[in-house]
Amino acid sequence: MTAARTDPYRPWRGSPDVHVQHYDLDLRYRVATNRLTARAVLTVVPLADVDEVVLELRGPRVGGVTVAGAVLARSAHRDGLLRLRLAGPAPAGEPLTVTVDYAGRPAPVRSPWGPVGWEELDDGVLVANQPTGAPSWFPCVDRPDLAATYRTAVSVEKPYRAVAHGALTSVTARAGTTTWVYEQRVPTATYLATVQVGRYDEHRLTDGPVPQLLVTAGPCAAEARRAFAGHGAIMDHHVQVFGPYPFDAYTLVVTPDTLEIPLEAQGMGIFGANHLHARGEDARLVPHELAHQWFGNSVRVASWQHIWLNEGPACYAEWRWSQASGGDGVDALARGWHARLRRRPQDLVLSDPGYDRIFDDRVYKRGALTLHALDHLLGRAAGDALLRGWTRAQAGRAVTTDDFRAHALAAAGPGRAADVADLLHRWLDEPALPPLPAAGAGA
Repeated sequence: MTAARTDPYRPWRGSPDVHVQHYDLDLRYRVATNRLTARAVLTVVPLADVDEVVLELRGPRVGGVTVAGAVLARSAHRDGLLRLRLAGPAPAGEPLTVTVDYAGRPAPVRSPWGPVGWEELDDGVLVANQPTGAPSWFPCVDRPDLAATYRTAVSVEKPYRAVAHGALTSVTARAGTTTWVYEQRVPTATYLATVQVGRYDEHRLTDGPVPQLLVTAGPCAAEARRAFAGHGAIMDHHVQVFGPYPFDAYTLVVTPDTLEIPLEAQGMGIFGANHLHARGEDARLVPHELAHQWFGNSVRVASWQHIWLNEGPACYAEWRWSQASGGDGVDALARGWHARLRRRPQDLVLSDPGYDRIFDDRVYKRGALTLHALDHLLGRAAGDALLRGWTRAQAGRAVTTDDFRAHALAAAGPGRAADVADLLHRWLDEPALPPLPAAGAGA
């Protein structure tokens, strides 16, 4: 491993030269007062010789820090940064164990797109970290390219239930409090770590081949079961198009609160009660969030610069499911969105949109249109094989647009490589929106 460089899409405030391999989080939370008391034990591996480790933690105050594997000279927690100055350099590759005790009232982190991270609901908690909210509730090196395993133990008062990313490994009840322990053994980016707290019950939607669970609260439980009764068909469709589901299970959490948009986490999709009434275009949200398990979660991005590799395929998945389920066809949806994007400013470069525009709708839809254009050029069967090969070859890796470009050229073969290179250059690297091929051509 080599030392990380500063990313212009997120000037990292945490250490650029360390990798957290494992987070062990012990969280004790009181819903009524939004009080979090926690201990985080981090396995930190230096990528180069370091004499300082810098973690991000915003909101809760640090009560104590210890470091095993090096001598801690001093620590300071100011302006959202926990700086650990070591007495001497810690050598590259030699793990350190950093233990942080902290407590306080967690709150979302401000971002150009609104508050992100730990957020109080009317009766519980929702955690949506993307892209910079993880430090609102645990000390971390908050980067999309790095991934770690997790153990997350959450203690809450009865009758609340805690849901976190990973597999539920134990539930322990003591004198009015229940502790829920989750293990995430698949390396996970910090923005995909999550905790959900509410008066939740669990319902099994299907046992396999991919187990799918529904976690929701009483007021909307019956409606949620009806709304997601057919989710297994969406999973089967995505597996056929994108390849094997990359995790052990999928959990859908439905909070009684209203949410502006659904949210993805590792092995999880989070929806508001308002999404149970999704009709027309809003019905796309369920297949979109599921597709992120392949694109963004299993195959993660090396930088937010390449976010189209997450959002483009997820939007393309919406179109594919619409056609497969008897709705509007892929080509009709693509042409409708192409017409809308033509009316928007032609100043966005998909491969380098700018940090403040990573969630611009043009990134999402132009990314999907790029895949549709590839289908037209190569044919639907070859386009699907390209995507399945991508999710298989890049699983567990952090990727860039150039990685996708190289994969597409190799999948196209010598006879079509020049055409694919030209297509990707026009769609990814030039601001002007290219025309779509004539209807009926290719795909």
